[in-house]
Amino acid sequence: MEKVVSQLYQVLLLSWAALPELPLGELWRQFRAWVAVPLLRLAVFICLVMSMMVLVEKVSMGLITLYAKVFRRRPARIYKCDPLTEDEEMGSLAFPMVLVQIPMYNEKEVYQLSIGAACNMVWPSDRIIIQVLDDSTDPLIKELVKKECEMWSERGKNIRYERRQNRNGYKAGALKVGMRYSYVESCEYIAMFDADFQPAPDFLQRTVPFLVHNPKIALVQSRWKFVNASECLMTRMQEMSMNFHFKVEQESGSTARAFFGYNGTAGVWRIRAIHEAGGWQDRTTVEDMDLAVRAGLAGWKFVYLGDVKVILLTVLFSSVGACSQLLLVFPAVQVNSELPSTFKAYRYQQHRWSCGPANLFRKMFLKVLMAEGVAMSMKFYVIYNFFVARRIVSHFVTFSFYCVVIPLSVFFPEVIIPKWGLMYVPTAITLINAVATPSSVHLVIFWVLFENVMSLHRCKAVLIGLLETGRVNEWIVTEKLGDTLKTKSNTSATKRFRFKIKERFNLLEIMVGIYLLVCACYDYVYRDDLYCIFIFPQSLAFMIMGFGYIGTIIPGDK
Repeated sequence: MEKVVSQLYQVLLLSWAALPELPLGELWRQFRAWVAVPLLRLAVFICLVMSMMVLVEKVSMGLITLYAKVFRRRPARIYKCDPLTEDEEMGSLAFPMVLVQIPMYNEKEVYQLSIGAACNMVWPSDRIIIQVLDDSTDPLIKELVKKECEMWSERGKNIRYERRQNRNGYKAGALKVGMRYSYVESCEYIAMFDADFQPAPDFLQRTVPFLVHNPKIALVQSRWKFVNASECLMTRMQEMSMNFHFKVEQESGSTARAFFGYNGTAGVWRIRAIHEAGGWQDRTTVEDMDLAVRAGLAGWKFVYLGDVKVILLTVLFSSVGACSQLLLVFPAVQVNSELPSTFKAYRYQQHRWSCGPANLFRKMFLKVLMAEGVAMSMKFYVIYNFFVARRIVSHFVTFSFYCVVIPLSVFFPEVIIPKWGLMYVPTAITLINAVATPSSVHLVIFWVLFENVMSLHRCKAVLIGLLETGRVNEWIVTEKLGDTLKTKSNTSATKRFRFKIKERFNLLEIMVGIYLLVCACYDYVYRDDLYCIFIFPQSLAFMIMGFGYIGTIIPGDK
């Protein structure tokens, strides 16, 4: 590598000295031969290495998940989780005290559904406290949420409506403040639900026993179920990505190391684990992942329950140190949720989800490396598998290789990309992702094109997070439609989703689309490698998203 850089430097010096003597055409040929081609070959090599890193990571996760499925390595078969029942002597005191937190911000479309679902969970009424942390800035919405809480309070529910003076720290700040109230001291566990999540009535009955019977467990994470996955093509694409995350990534992390990233909602935490890990911190936009990493390094373990699904309403083991605790994730408790159905909302969401982990990696790299009492295998897993391979390299290689390097190579016939890196590796990665959503396997080509477009924003977000510049701590709450699409009479809600012409145009996607179109045309006319078969559709995908023809567009009032 050093020899190549040295040679390039010498060539540049010689070329600079000879500039006055060379005609323009000869100058370009020299630059092409000594600078452009070697740099492009280096880029191809780096991209191939990154592709193999991603492939190995996905194959390993897939094999672990397959092992868990074939050999039935489910939490209920590994950990004690006997149902909790009232004792003749103790009565309802046999149940632990549970705090249910619902942070929300201007959630007009979904606040009734989420609060109602939380209040309808089956648990002794004297052993549960429902805490609504309302950061809403809209006076009307604040009043609506407050009245909803008062209504449930009159029905006998122990529900608290809490507000703070500012939105410092966003969600992490709200959760931190929520933990300071005196009544929280009596609680052992916290169940957390974002405002767009709807837990099933038996959610606590199926998750809390794992924490009660297994003192080493810190977290029980459930899976998300999306109510609007079939709303449009964009939500179908998102469902495929999210299903892989839950069915493969979370499942494999829970099975192999009892460690994974907390999803920030639809989970139950042991309060003691939160305190021992340092509590909520608002230094990044992924406070949930931040807490999970610190808890994992502190020795706690996680378990994922894939059969416990929570409906999303809006726009889806090894011992560590001397004190080895346990954090669980379950495969089947259900919580409903909603996927972002507008492209703008999805872009904001993905920026936060990509920028936050990269920024957290920057802040925690040395801390993880220097952590005392943590096994080297755990440090390697957190740094390489959890952060580098899954949350940095995967975004970089998707955009740089398939949207920049391969299209650019059509202008340089000297640059040869091996067939295995061009076809076999991406095909294998795609098939592994598609397995998680068999019902959408026929959409896999659209999913690839969609993911390649989104990789542009994810790659940009990762760079912002790593360099800690610009929008690194930007937090824009994802807009929820709730039942807006089902009720035509709700005109006030639809007005916010009316698109102006200029808001439909996404200049960055249009520019990349034009670049890919030029590359595809050149390849079709002057080359016979047939790269244009891939580049043309990818150019069209960038153009479609660039001009805003994707996602749900709700018409305004006439």
